[in-house]
Amino acid sequence: MCGVVNPLNLPFDPIARAGELWERRWGASPAMLAVTSIMRAQQILLAELDTLLKPYELTFARYEALVLLTFSQAGTLSLSKIGERLMVHPTSATNSIDRLERQGYVRRRRNPRDGRGVLAEITDEGRDVVERATADLMGRDFGLAPYDDERLLEIFEVLRGLRVAAGDFAAEEPSGGTPS
Repeated sequence: MCGVVNPLNLPFDPIARAGELWERRWGASPAMLAVTSIMRAQQILLAELDTLLKPYELTFARYEALVLLTFSQAGTLSLSKIGERLMVHPTSATNSIDRLERQGYVRRRRNPRDGRGVLAEITDEGRDVVERATADLMGRDFGLAPYDDERLLEIFEVLRGLRVAAGDFAAEEPSGGTPS
């Protein structure tokens, strides 16, 4: 890691040790080793990303919402679309937008198509902060500096199967390249 997360410095791999104990009691379980490793990796990455985003008073969830708005053609999206694209509960999306609005990074406005729905619109301040935060995250390879591009794409493909099985999206033919 790049030094943002405090290392545990244990003299052994606690997940491998748990795997040995697990095998003695219940039999070998590569799935237990994998899921425990994934959950620990999530803890490490969230801590690192949140530390990198702290100077901007952002969490990774709020950063993702800002990035999503920058990707939209007009810089606006409905709150329901934000929740759907970020794969979070609508309440979580609303809470993120509430906080971003208080920070001046987003403003709400009525959807001109129906007058009832609410759109989140990124502000100039929001665009500025997402550019600066993105530069910091990319400068640290999003906390994944120990891996080269080939390995990162392997990780993406391995975890993609789990996301397809969960119904996140319909499986497609492999594109053979970088995800778009």
